[in-house]
Amino acid sequence: MIFHASEPRVAEGVRGRAPEVCGVRGCRHSVAVMASPTAGITLSDPTFEPKDRRNAFERFWLNLISDERDLPFIPLALQMTFVIIPLAVLLYVPGVFRWWLAPVYWAVVFPGFMDRYMLMLHNASHRRLFKRKYNFMNKWVPWVIGIFCGQTPETYYIHHITMHHAEGNLPNDLSSTMKYQRDSRIAWLRYFFRFFFFILFDMTRYQLRKKRYPLLRKMLIGELSFYAITAAMMFVNWQATVTVFVVPLVVIRILMMAGNWGQHAFVDPDDPSNDYKSAITCINARYNHRGFNDGYHISHHLVANRHWTDHPAELQENLQAYVDNDAIIFEGIDFFMVWLYLMLGRKDWLVERFVDLREEKRSKEEILALFERRLKKFSPEQLAALQK
Repeated sequence: MIFHASEPRVAEGVRGRAPEVCGVRGCRHSVAVMASPTAGITLSDPTFEPKDRRNAFERFWLNLISDERDLPFIPLALQMTFVIIPLAVLLYVPGVFRWWLAPVYWAVVFPGFMDRYMLMLHNASHRRLFKRKYNFMNKWVPWVIGIFCGQTPETYYIHHITMHHAEGNLPNDLSSTMKYQRDSRIAWLRYFFRFFFFILFDMTRYQLRKKRYPLLRKMLIGELSFYAITAAMMFVNWQATVTVFVVPLVVIRILMMAGNWGQHAFVDPDDPSNDYKSAITCINARYNHRGFNDGYHISHHLVANRHWTDHPAELQENLQAYVDNDAIIFEGIDFFMVWLYLMLGRKDWLVERFVDLREEKRSKEEILALFERRLKKFSPEQLAALQK
């Protein structure tokens, strides 16, 4: 079934439920139930609900962080610090490691924390988590926790903030999807392997070209420090090092590139610099509750430092702009599922999740034609014209 804007739909199990509690007792991030009388879209994704009273734990951390709406990041960071790091250390204890422990460790790291860590890092990169006078604590997420999630410190910030958002998926964006056929498995593999093996060299050239020498130095220190730590730990226990550092590095880079592919798979060939037409939005998905509303990628590109709790309201308040630009919105799925459906060749499954904002509803065939048009790779001539 195609979700029509004139037929409000709430994700299953969401209607009428109590506000979400995001990891801290009493720290409420409520479900947004907002219906436009004209478009009829109902959202179930998290928004912020201020509290009159805070407990001692919350008051302590609120003195340190920049924005009370980011309080859910604190219990997540503490959980990862006191769960993942001790488990990783345990694997290095002489005589402890057995290969059957590796999938146990990965079962804790990947389904338990990886997606939430990625999006906590994303938000902490756009908006300073800790106040300026406690700036040293802003290293906690990328440097202390990050290396146990396969994140090379500083690289994400410099790639995402200073390059991806500056270039906006256009040809000068090193992670641009435009030159690839975006429903092709072979094209995605080329995209991934180029990123995995060459991003450090590409980013070095990019920052040199922009003459951003401090950023380049910061990136190289973070990237090379991770590889130095990994190499050194190989001599301590290579099996544990493969488990703790190598496999997470590969997994998180697969996830990041699959996610970016899904976020920027549908690009209008006539207007690729238009954020409404080069990104997508995923609403009413479990992923938005775990991933701090990461599904609102159009809103995020429109205002990169918009707070994650403000995305649902932005969609409601500016819904007409989404209609006017024929923005692509999916309900109940996330970017990784968008990527997976494209890799499986199941665009018909995406049609079933498509939210049609138009008054005159389109047929399945018309929606598929929209998808095909926006999935098509850009020719070298088109790319060259956009670089001028």
